[in-house]
Amino acid sequence: MGREKQSSVTKFLLLRLPIRPEKQCVFFTLFLAMYLTTVLGNLLIILLIRVDSLLHTPMYFFLSHLAFSDIFLSSITVPQMLMNIQAQQHSISYSGCISQMYFFVLFGCLDNFLLAVMAYDRYVAICHPLHYITVMRKEVCVCLVAGSWLFCCAHALLHNLLLLRLSFCFNNTIPNFFCDLTALLRLSYSDISLNKLVIFTEGGLLFILPLSSILGSYIHIGSTVLRDPSTKKFFKTLSICGSHLFVVSLYYGTLAGVYFFSSFQNASDKDIAASVIYTVVTPLLNPFIYSLRNRDIKQALEIFVTRAKSFK
Repeated sequence: MGREKQSSVTKFLLLRLPIRPEKQCVFFTLFLAMYLTTVLGNLLIILLIRVDSLLHTPMYFFLSHLAFSDIFLSSITVPQMLMNIQAQQHSISYSGCISQMYFFVLFGCLDNFLLAVMAYDRYVAICHPLHYITVMRKEVCVCLVAGSWLFCCAHALLHNLLLLRLSFCFNNTIPNFFCDLTALLRLSYSDISLNKLVIFTEGGLLFILPLSSILGSYIHIGSTVLRDPSTKKFFKTLSICGSHLFVVSLYYGTLAGVYFFSSFQNASDKDIAASVIYTVVTPLLNPFIYSLRNRDIKQALEIFVTRAKSFK
């Protein structure tokens, strides 16, 4: 055991999803289709927002950054998962694993902040429409996005630095399909009390503050709409808020399940299922919920297709 502890880990082994062998082909095709839809759908959103001047508004500015973040959040983990489905186990270098964890934490955190910023944007638009142009001017929008990037980069760097000081056991098999923070902590024989403290304090703060901002924004939106007797406005707002809140619930529910309610001692299939929802399903839903059901996006898509045909 002493020799095992002194061994330096140069790579980790990632396990495939708990899928029966006869169903591997089906799940591989399903996850591949979901991944391609996520990437192409979000790229289409970014392209339409870029080329259509009518979409150069704060809401779509934030949406383009959310789409960009979702592409990378999915691309960091899903290709690895697809390879793991085909192989019994797949190795990843120590540096590659640490890098994957950094970018996963970064873009997961960025999604968190962008959802809060988008909720605030809707709050100002619905509750204070006369002040919307003043409040959500270009400088403010850029500062909100830049601040989100800055905080998330610092957040991911902090967890990486704390992880680099740990030593790992000779048994280096990660019971997940990617290098997840909690999975790596389970493999360390060093004292992880500081890492756990940071997850539950600093990580919890970055979890609670955006969530509180989202809930506060929609509570104010709900109270404003209920004071307006217009049925059309009520159902329009309900459609927008209901879709957003569904994604928020799915996002924060799986995030809490993976990082706050899972055991640091033992992994379970429930943790892996939550990770799949968090990394595959949520980025896939965003294009449909925020854009493809949106009239402005549909009009921009029609114009884009018409222009593309005219160039032939």
